[in-house]
Formats: sequence, structure tokens, C-alpha cells
Amino acid sequence: MLVIHGPNLNMLGVREPQTYGSRTLADIDARIASEASELGIAVRCMQCNSEGGIVDALHAARGSVDAIVINPGAFTHYAYAVRDAIASIGLPTIEVHITNTSAREEFRARSVVAAVCVGTIAGFGIESYTLALRALAGALGTSAN
Repeated sequence: MLVIHGPNLNMLGVREPQTYGSRTLADIDARIASEASELGIAVRCMQCNSEGGIVDALHAARGSVDAIVINPGAFTHYAYAVRDAIASIGLPTIEVHITNTSAREEFRARSVVAAVCVGTIAGFGIESYTLALRALAGALGTSAN
């Protein structure tokens, strides 16, 4: 599986800790690696602040991974290129968010990528990522549990 962290997620632990908490991106990646090991799946994590970089990563994932977990960050709300890239690769993809985006500012309630994802998990902090891994592993029949 490929986990894609979108823009500004490299600033976790520093950026608005009252909203996003004190955990860093390295903490999240370590938690993802631990969960993947328990599930018996291989996972690679990457972070990108540019829309084009995320589109390129999604295109490159086709044929090299079985599923995607993506936190598009602010691109969630307006990045049609990311939405179209997810749709074009034909891989099961789950959109994740650390916070409950629907309970925040009005503009955050709309996701342009949700319609091309198999699901969205939001509001569970960094566990949003592990929930997504478990869901995809189960759907793909790759879970060791």
C-alpha cells in the first residue's frame, strides 16, 4: 500500500497543535509501519506539498501497489487534478483526515476526492490512518488477522 500525506502535513507537531495535536509526521509514519507489520502488509509513506507531485505519485502507484491511503490536506476541497488521478488509476483508495473536517470551517466540509474513493475516515487523529489500513487490508484479503 501507499500512504500519501498532502500539503502541510510535514508541519504536524508545530502547526496548530490545538487542532492537529502534538504528534509529528514521523510519529504517524511509525504508527502506520507498526500497524502494517501487524496486518502483514507492506506499506510505503510519502509526503508532498505540491498538487503535481501527488498526481505523479498516484500515477506511479498504478501497477506497483494494491491500494492507496491519502490525506490530501487542503487539496481535498479543490484539487480536481488529484481527484481525476485517483479516478484514473483504478486502485481502491481511502481518504483520511486527522480532524473531523465536517465539523470545522464551512469550506472544509466539501471534498472533491470523496466521490472517487471507496471511503473516508476522519476525526480519529492519527488512528484515521490505521483504520484505513485495516479497512483496505480486509477488503483486499491481505490481513494477517
